[in-house]
Amino acid sequence: MKSIFLSILLITTGLSISIAQVGINADGTSPNPSAGLDVKFTDKGLLPPRMTTAQRNAITSPAAGLVIFNTDENRLNVFNGVGWESVIPTPAFGCGLSLTINHVVAGGVAPVNKTVIYGTTDGIPGETSKCWITRNLGASQQATAVSDATEASAGWYWQFNLKQGYKHDGTTRTPSTTWISSINENSNWISDKDPCTLELGTGWRIPTYTEWFNVDASGGWTTWNGPWNSLLKMHAAGLLSYSDGSLLNRGSNGNYWSSTQYSNTNGWNLYFSSSFCYMSVNNKASGFSLRCIRD
Repeated sequence: MKSIFLSILLITTGLSISIAQVGINADGTSPNPSAGLDVKFTDKGLLPPRMTTAQRNAITSPAAGLVIFNTDENRLNVFNGVGWESVIPTPAFGCGLSLTINHVVAGGVAPVNKTVIYGTTDGIPGETSKCWITRNLGASQQATAVSDATEASAGWYWQFNLKQGYKHDGTTRTPSTTWISSINENSNWISDKDPCTLELGTGWRIPTYTEWFNVDASGGWTTWNGPWNSLLKMHAAGLLSYSDGSLLNRGSNGNYWSSTQYSNTNGWNLYFSSSFCYMSVNNKASGFSLRCIRD
């Protein structure tokens, strides 16, 4: 037999009843201590009030968090304190779809708060099954040319195996904290510090040395024209100096970290300019761009 438990604190006059908890279940147990309403069934669901949009809109002074099922939309609706919102399930990610990310400083990764819509693509020679973002992590826009020297196209910069990103507008670095000019540790880039994972979500990560090597070789990249003419539209976003975090070579060099270290003090990266494109080794304290990849 189904049981209903009411722990009554106070019965007031009229129709209002003040209770501590309500438990509706089939096993006769008391409500969970953390729940105001504990409904336990294995063969039934919870049915909210069903109404049309007009009926919903006729509710006087709805409370924030009020839930109804809208029979016109066939969706749950929630009042957010200002207006009604439809609860729409998040679709499964598919490569080729855009990815909207709300970057916030509070996470200790993004240097500024902003929302970025990233394009995604696959079919890149050398790693055809992998999915990539089509602009640099933190970039407000797609680069307009391989030599684009704007901050909006460059995105942010990272030191090897550190999660904090840096914005540089050409004059000021953000955050302007003391620069780490030396990194000496025996480690590849770990997932707990991977900005691609932390900012874009589970599955996204920094490419490995092997993945960058494969696309460089299979794409026949010999100068910056190779990465720029590919679906990745990679450009010369420059770098931040390992010695003091100053901006260098934006518009003339591209430097993109892999997640693979070369030694305690150096990491592998893809480097290109108007004359060259190859896998290079650089100081881990340098600030380089990131492109994110997903299996």
